[in-house]
Amino acid sequence: MTARPSSLAIALSCAAALLVPPVAVAGAAQLEEVAQPAGTVGFIVVRENGSGSASAAQSYLDALLTSLAKRAGWPAASGKYFTKRSKAKKFIEETKPSFGFFSFGAYLGMRKANGLTAMGVADANATGGAQYFVISKSAFTLDACKGKTLASNHADDARFVDVVVSGDAFDLADFELVETKRPVQTVKAVINGEAECALIDDAQISTLATIDGGAAVHPVWASEAMPAVIIASFGSAPAEQVDTFAKHLEALCEGDGKGACDAAGLTAPRKVEADAFAAQQAAYDG
Repeated sequence: MTARPSSLAIALSCAAALLVPPVAVAGAAQLEEVAQPAGTVGFIVVRENGSGSASAAQSYLDALLTSLAKRAGWPAASGKYFTKRSKAKKFIEETKPSFGFFSFGAYLGMRKANGLTAMGVADANATGGAQYFVISKSAFTLDACKGKTLASNHADDARFVDVVVSGDAFDLADFELVETKRPVQTVKAVINGEAECALIDDAQISTLATIDGGAAVHPVWASEAMPAVIIASFGSAPAEQVDTFAKHLEALCEGDGKGACDAAGLTAPRKVEADAFAAQQAAYDG
């Protein structure tokens, strides 16, 4: 091939180097030319607004997929970690993964376009997305926040917030929205008086005690609990791969996979019925 490899091809080739024997690689300079083993099963992770390092999360994913491939009898499994749906979309189009790990909003938002079917759920310690809260320093009820400034880094998908997170308790349009980019920035907006209230998740509320001024902030509303991680198959996934993954899904964090799950905070993967989230899907789809 004479064309210069794309940055995506280089990244995938580097990941493949973790999954093939060292004898297949002649040197670091040749990593970009190493092809994925035939039969490699593709994965993607889309964890929106997750805390922690994306590069660390990628290393945990690589280790977990290496363990899964061994357990499932696949030649290899590889995947990529994303924090934005927009960036994940290009990867999906180019690599056509079979499976994914999604935050709940990402799953609902990407489900129809990709033919996603829920296979399981998992807990994710301290990574957020399992419950949402409205917090304030001055207000003591949700109604007292309405019409006031509301900071949030969870407002990218207003539909998810309005029809799933809020449970019809509010719409983002009920507030003067102050969009933030980072989890801690959202909390500090309330502490510093830049916003009257804020919409945060369980990971953010757990950090209040560690942030200067956080003790003065309190929740005025809490959502219902929801799955932190949805494990799903893509519509294009071969049936044989789906059946094999289903057999090993609940053992993801056992054996060689335990260390990667522990490091990533992933716990208790368990199967669900394909229609487990039918109500939320119907609400989101309108």
